[in-house]
Amino acid sequence: MSSLMRFPSAVKRHNAVQSWLREQPGELGVLARHWLEVIRRCGEEYRELLHDGYATACVHDAAFAYIGVFKSHVNVGFFRGAELTDPSRLLEGTGKLMRHVKLRPGRELDEAALTGLITLAYTEMRSRMLADEIEPPPGLSEH
Repeated sequence: MSSLMRFPSAVKRHNAVQSWLREQPGELGVLARHWLEVIRRCGEEYRELLHDGYATACVHDAAFAYIGVFKSHVNVGFFRGAELTDPSRLLEGTGKLMRHVKLRPGRELDEAALTGLITLAYTEMRSRMLADEIEPPPGLSEH
């Protein structure tokens, strides 16, 4: 059995994600929109949906990252973050698999390192799906 979180309803651009992004206020909204755009540029297999109040990013239908907006920060989270190589030590969390990077307005951030984590999470999920011969569900929407 696969330990991947699968979301067959993921699509290229989900209306609920767009609405959620528009609702995010001020500097937190700016951070959320910026980092979701970085995630969206990962590759052709990128899909998204709104899950548990977070913009959730998938390779086909397998979740690899999310954006969460909180009262005073934004999380860029990774569903298999504990497995990612993180030489800049940006990742936080103690869960079995999930990790996140906490972003606060006005705080310095190694943007190249976070972009690298995003790319790594995407490529590792893509490789995992190929290695496990996990196929996207039939009829996965392109819209």
